[in-house]
Amino acid sequence: MTDRYQVVGNPIAQSKSPWIHAAFAAQTGEAIHYDRHRPEPEGFAAHAAVFFEQGRGMNVTAPYKLDAYAFAHQLTERARLAGAVNTLKKLPDGSLLGDNTDGYGLVSDITDNLGWPVAGQSLLILGAGGAVRGVLGPLLEAAPASLTIANRTLSKAEDLAQLFAHKGRIDCLPFEALNCPYDLVINATSAGLNGEMPALPDGFIGEQTRVYDMTYGAEPTPFLRWAEGQGARIRADGLGMLVGQAAEAFFVWRGVRPDVRPVLSALRAELKAV
Repeated sequence: MTDRYQVVGNPIAQSKSPWIHAAFAAQTGEAIHYDRHRPEPEGFAAHAAVFFEQGRGMNVTAPYKLDAYAFAHQLTERARLAGAVNTLKKLPDGSLLGDNTDGYGLVSDITDNLGWPVAGQSLLILGAGGAVRGVLGPLLEAAPASLTIANRTLSKAEDLAQLFAHKGRIDCLPFEALNCPYDLVINATSAGLNGEMPALPDGFIGEQTRVYDMTYGAEPTPFLRWAEGQGARIRADGLGMLVGQAAEAFFVWRGVRPDVRPVLSALRAELKAV
């Protein structure tokens, strides 16, 4: 019997998750069926309850990650720290485990796929929303020399620094205070999600700064184009994070870790062909 999996979000038609997990299944020989669903705005819990009568696992994207967090019976440590769930797994006793694989996907893309160092580097994260909360734990565990969160509203960055204080020191700045180059800059602003650019000053990106945008597209994102104009020669978007977090979810569900690189290369080619 083929096990059933699903990605849930709104909107969801654009999701690449069914394509990615079909590629993982073909690569590993795992027999799964994976589709997508868009619940009504308040309908996540009702849909999930019906799905998990037979379904084995679910990926969850915006705006339902908090709903999935509340729906899970158990949470992994990384889900508790993230305050959100993007992966649900049905356990043998019928209960649901909530996990968050976003941070793993980001760090594995940066260190394994791109070969960029994190340990010992000065790291700047732009933004202080839910996307940042989901990746802070794994980034701190990668042992950067320093980690700074810059945000338009400073208090939101300070709240995150306090929440993760047990994991390591986090410095906080408003955007306008950024004035010296960092080794690695990660854009996680909500503006990036909408294909826009946050209002940023000059001076914190240099020629040697590695620049990463958590969003992606067939063409360079507005942030990556701006960073190029600031002199950044080494840039990457978040497509590898998408595939990496999916691979970690696949491992959580199936106990098999797929090879990300050929799937990422094929997906990149598919995006450019559209």
